Amino acid sequence: METFQPTVGVESTFPSDMPADHAGLPVWNAENWFYEDWPVGQKIRSLRRTIGESDSHLFNTLVTDIHPYVQDEMFARREGVFGRRLVAGAFVFSAGLGLVATNCVNAFSYGYDRLRFIKPVFIGDTIYTIRTNMEKTPRTADLGLIRASYEIFKGEGELVLYCEHLQTVRYKNPGAVAATEK
Repeated sequence: METFQPTVGVESTFPSDMPADHAGLPVWNAENWFYEDWPVGQKIRSLRRTIGESDSHLFNTLVTDIHPYVQDEMFARREGVFGRRLVAGAFVFSAGLGLVATNCVNAFSYGYDRLRFIKPVFIGDTIYTIRTNMEKTPRTADLGLIRASYEIFKGEGELVLYCEHLQTVRYKNPGAVAATEK
């Protein structure tokens, strides 16, 4: 496996209750990178976040999600497939991506591909995210397109969500990128 110099998150918390190859990854933060700075193959890991009752309820209220699987404890326990309330998949997606979001002023979301809700997440579960830089391609004279996978795990490494994020990113030196593509 190729080793990359992280641009942020050099230190790690090295938690003992997740797979060692996950725990050793740099933790993501905020940065100011350009298309040329984005290393294909680099992986980063977020800090963990426990999803509480109030988090779940507030999200459901904001998006008017009143489905009984996420809002009705009695239904979920007595009639639901899982025997307890779920955290809305849209919230797991939002929170999981938020854990590795950057404040990079040079990158703009272009969309998401291959979004899959693989396993249920319940109130009280703890999640973390691993982002893998997959590929980058020039797109316009000023912006390149990058693709990264997001794997959201709960507990001690159980994959619950997968998606790929496409972002347009400004070039540091547009002329140099155009010259290398000819």
